[in-house]
This record gives sequence, structure tokens and C-alpha cells, in this order.
Amino acid sequence: MGGWFRKPIDKVEDLKGLRIRTPGLLSKVYEKLGAIPQQIAGSDIYPALEKGSLDAVEFVGPFDDEKLGFAKVAQYYYGPGVMELGANLAFTVNRDAWAGLPPRYQAVLRAACAEAAADLLAKYDANNISALRRLIAQGTQLKSWPVPVMQAMQDATRAVLDEYAAADASFAEVLKSWRTFRSDQLLWASVNDGAASQFLMSTRQKGV
Repeated sequence: MGGWFRKPIDKVEDLKGLRIRTPGLLSKVYEKLGAIPQQIAGSDIYPALEKGSLDAVEFVGPFDDEKLGFAKVAQYYYGPGVMELGANLAFTVNRDAWAGLPPRYQAVLRAACAEAAADLLAKYDANNISALRRLIAQGTQLKSWPVPVMQAMQDATRAVLDEYAAADASFAEVLKSWRTFRSDQLLWASVNDGAASQFLMSTRQKGV
């Protein structure tokens, strides 16, 4: 999700001067949009929002966000998370240690990582919607970003990634490969999966 905000975001200018808790590359994106990123511990977010020393927080999604009680101190819940579309797990192994493992152990580790990744996505898909319903029942106002805001977020994200790529050849290589793959996946989604989802959502609204 895009995050929790104490005030509505109706235009790009509303992000200027916004004190938002967000980490990593996303903090660089918000800087380009004029916000003031804050990197504070998870346990400190609620008190900061409650006191008003923090205006917003980008955390995870309904299932995790609900546990921290953000709905009590920030009324507006924005989506989608256009700058960070989902979660991925990563398991880093020393190259020499990996090479020293028997092939069957390497296969077991690969299988375990694949299972963990699939389990993560399945659990969030199953639990997020029920958590979101509970949050809305508590008074949370679910909002969608205005299109100009999403476009500005995408432009800022692209600029940050390009800056990192210009400074790091390995980053640039991965970014190029990722963008090519994503372009193909978006094309495929427009032909099949995404098109089917759009159709099913439209018929659901009609009670079909």
C-alpha cells in the first residue's frame, strides 16, 4: 500500500514538506517529490504520528499495518503502492560456501527459498483483504492516488533508479534486465491476466 496520511493528498504539491517515515530507495523518491523522509524504528512510528511530529508512514500493507494501530492516528490510507509494488524475500549466501555444498543441498536450499516466497505471497493475499475490511470498519478512509500524483511518483522513481545506475555498473545491468522483463510482463498482463482481472472486477461491481 501507499501508506497512511494524516491529511488527504489531492495533488503533487501536497507532498512538499510532508514528514513521512519511509526507508531505503523510497526515501530518495520522496525527497524528489519535496517530502522530508524520516527513518525511524517501527516501534516509534505510532507515537510520532500521534504527536504530529510525523505526517505519514509507508509501511507494508493492511495485515501488518493493522497490528501497529496506524488507523487510530492517521485517517487516510492510500493505494496502490506504485513506487514499491510488492514484497520479495532474499537469501544471501557466500559464493564459496555455496560452491562447497553438495548439489543435493543446493537443490534443497533452492526449493526452501521458493516455498518461502510462495508462502509469503499466499499469506498476504489471503490476509490483507480481511484486515482492510476491519480497518475500514474502524473509520479508515481508503483512498486511491490521483493519477497526476502516481505519474509524479513514477517519474521520481525512474530518476532515482537512473542515478543509481549511473554510479554503479552492476546496478545498471540489473536495472536494464529488470525493465525489459517488466515491460514484457505488463504487455502480457494487458493481453491476459490483467485484462481478465479488470473484466472480473467490472462484472463483480454489477453483481455478477
